[in-house]
Amino acid sequence: MNAHEEIKNAKLIFWDFDGVIKDSVDVKTKAFMQLFESYGSTIVEKVKIHHEANGGMSRYKKIPLYMDWAEEPYDQDLLDCLYSKFSDLVLNSVIASPWVPGAEQYIRENTCQQDYVLVSATPDDELCIILEELDIYKHFSGIFGASLSKKNAIKKVLKERNIKSLDCIMVGDATADMEAAKENKVKFVLRKHSSNADVFNNSDVLTIENFNTL
Repeated sequence: MNAHEEIKNAKLIFWDFDGVIKDSVDVKTKAFMQLFESYGSTIVEKVKIHHEANGGMSRYKKIPLYMDWAEEPYDQDLLDCLYSKFSDLVLNSVIASPWVPGAEQYIRENTCQQDYVLVSATPDDELCIILEELDIYKHFSGIFGASLSKKNAIKKVLKERNIKSLDCIMVGDATADMEAAKENKVKFVLRKHSSNADVFNNSDVLTIENFNTL
């Protein structure tokens, strides 16, 4: 089966958010770059490359790593300040970013009567605000943010709902999404876009660019 058929035939879809439902990957790329612009162009470029190659990694892991690269001493108070600033930079921009073509219609209409679970690296409270603002919160039977890894979120759903991994699919746009699916023996479909094309250039995973033909 091709990617479209795999998605439509699944009983449960695990959705990533940024880059899959909303075309918001560039929003977060720019926010990370802005957050570290005072440390010079070399650090900014390194941050940009790493973020685009690791889209599914939480900001709570990225920001301390980038501070280490900048050789800047930090404590928890400074990290909390940076997390808050990052959130301020991205929240409204993510909400205002364009939908991945066809995603909104597929989620709202749910013509295949599927179960939808959201697994994202975005902080839980921020994720809920975004979903409420977009009026799609009600379409997901489960919502998992950064407080639980994607691997463990999928594992939790499979166990609690007693559903077979073969009846599920994960639609993501990052290696972290692919690895989380693989560790739970869940099929994976890559939503391919300009920011991840190079990362998956030599991969043979099933791919989809939009949801218009579903």
